[in-house]
Amino acid sequence: MKHRQTIGCFELVDFPEFGVTGAWAKVDTGAYSGAMHCTDLRVVRRGEGRERVLKFAPLGGKLQETTSFISTYVRSATGHRVRRHVIDTTIVIAGTTYPVRIGLSDRSDMKRPVLLGRRFLRENHMIVDVSINQKFDDEGESTK
Repeated sequence: MKHRQTIGCFELVDFPEFGVTGAWAKVDTGAYSGAMHCTDLRVVRRGEGRERVLKFAPLGGKLQETTSFISTYVRSATGHRVRRHVIDTTIVIAGTTYPVRIGLSDRSDMKRPVLLGRRFLRENHMIVDVSINQKFDDEGESTK
């Protein structure tokens, strides 16, 4: 059996491919997939072959582009079916680098810019201990 990494319900994460460090991620076992906040998100056609290019600014930072992405439909937090662009990249949690498939979306109305769902947790053999980093949980009423 593989070693199981234990993480909290909130984790500071990095996306080294985009120069992003210290972003707060909400670890959500109720969500299947994950999402990263992006601005300036658009698909353009380029060149003679009219190749699709995804342009995006991860966490509002420097504009990036890739031709390696898929577009799919997912169920949003509000229950609506929305089109989402998905990329494969790497994420660093507590000094360890993991592969991650993550959807790009405008999460400006959410408290945390990154969401990690069950698929990521399962693929990387992770366990969530909600007592880890619980001091950052400001989403509900205090039970004390």
